[in-house]
Amino acid sequence: MRADFHKALSSGVPQLGYCVCYPSPGVVERVGPDWDWYWLDGQHGQLGYDQMLALVRACDLVSRPAFVRVPGHEPCNIGLALDMGATGVIVPCVDTPEEARAIVNAAKFPPLGKRSYGGRRPIDREGRGYSDQANSETLLIIQIETPTGIENVREIASLPGVDGLFLGPDDIMLRRCHPMSAPRSKETLGEDMHAVVTACKEVGIYSVMVGVGGEMLDLCLDMGFHMIVACGDVPSLANTSRIASDDARARVSGRSKKNPADAPSGGGVY
Repeated sequence: MRADFHKALSSGVPQLGYCVCYPSPGVVERVGPDWDWYWLDGQHGQLGYDQMLALVRACDLVSRPAFVRVPGHEPCNIGLALDMGATGVIVPCVDTPEEARAIVNAAKFPPLGKRSYGGRRPIDREGRGYSDQANSETLLIIQIETPTGIENVREIASLPGVDGLFLGPDDIMLRRCHPMSAPRSKETLGEDMHAVVTACKEVGIYSVMVGVGGEMLDLCLDMGFHMIVACGDVPSLANTSRIASDDARARVSGRSKKNPADAPSGGGVY
């Protein structure tokens, strides 16, 4: 599966991802084939260790790569995510080459890094030689989320062991003094997106971005991002629920206007 995903990325066809924030492996089992990869959000999502492990296993079940976003830069969290058998790890809020180098140490085995050997699940599934190919087969994705990170983006991208850069749109917008109500668009994010994708192209690593909605997806495609988060459990639930609710309430309202005498005396619609 990992080799297939590397091949897909190398084909030049953008790989569309789905973000998971809620602890429901059944969601991945249900929609699994619809998406090319899964972003499991251990930073801002509601996911503990057991739940994350179950989600990684669900990704394996539907033959889709799992990318675990860890809460921070701590080596123990990075190693634990990779020991779950994830295809890759996403590390947030990286500002400097020094921070990125420390993260490489946590995510890659010697001689490239200092990752600790002994992941129970990789050994059980692949044997004790899993570390031989781990540095090339598992991907380290660094998130650039601040103006400082943008200033250092080329140096961070060029570090051996960094496999991709992921622009964090919300944090960079906040730090550019845009309110969260501002649209995600070329005007608010275009320059930072260009900086990230250009740095990735220069050194031959993968670029990652959130492209939810037609305008942002088109912008990501036009710029040449390799991995694009195009949906997730949060927007799927919220948007579909709202559409269904609005439709149902409109039908209820229409019937009430036609037949007011038929309305139940209690008043509520259940």
